[in-house]
Amino acid sequence: MKTQGLGWEEALAAVRAAKPDAQVNPGFQAQLKLYEAMGCAVDTSSVLYKRYRLEMLSQRFSEPQDLPREVFAVDPTTVCQTLNTEVLYRCRKCRRALFRSSSILSHTEGMGPTAFAHKRITESARLSGNGQEKCTSHFIEPVQWMEPALLGVMEGQLLCPKCTSKLGSFSWRGDQCSCGRWVTPAFQIHKSRVDEVRTLPVGNFQTAKT
Repeated sequence: MKTQGLGWEEALAAVRAAKPDAQVNPGFQAQLKLYEAMGCAVDTSSVLYKRYRLEMLSQRFSEPQDLPREVFAVDPTTVCQTLNTEVLYRCRKCRRALFRSSSILSHTEGMGPTAFAHKRITESARLSGNGQEKCTSHFIEPVQWMEPALLGVMEGQLLCPKCTSKLGSFSWRGDQCSCGRWVTPAFQIHKSRVDEVRTLPVGNFQTAKT
């Protein structure tokens, strides 16, 4: 694909032209699409790559007992804060650093309250239908401090590792965002439980968004 400048569909057509009976399983097609979307390079920092890796893990494990180390983002308390464009998210109660903006796995916005027609509409979904922010949680990749909570179970709460206040929840089976989009697996942190801390370009001052 990369050397010939072909898209995944063109590459597949070329293979079938040379070997008409060639079969490509859906999993490999998904990998080709991902490879093309990442510019024909393996970018482990890409949101697309992180989401695909987590989806593969969720299909492989019934109750995860041992997760690959590379699945976890580095705990921001274990590295020095540098001046960059990344936003740091802290526990609103105790100010413990929890994750960085590079760990957020964005998703396509769902259908809003209409996606909840099969069940009682939650308060967060009702708010999203009133012109307020539709996604009331951050869906992120697992962070190192989460590991003890994730092992051996399919779902549970995510608590602050310092003050133990509830931050959100996780489910390897997936969960529905307040915008209506189903996310699998889901590691969600409620926006109301964290503050955004942005580093200004001049000096070492920080601003917190509540």
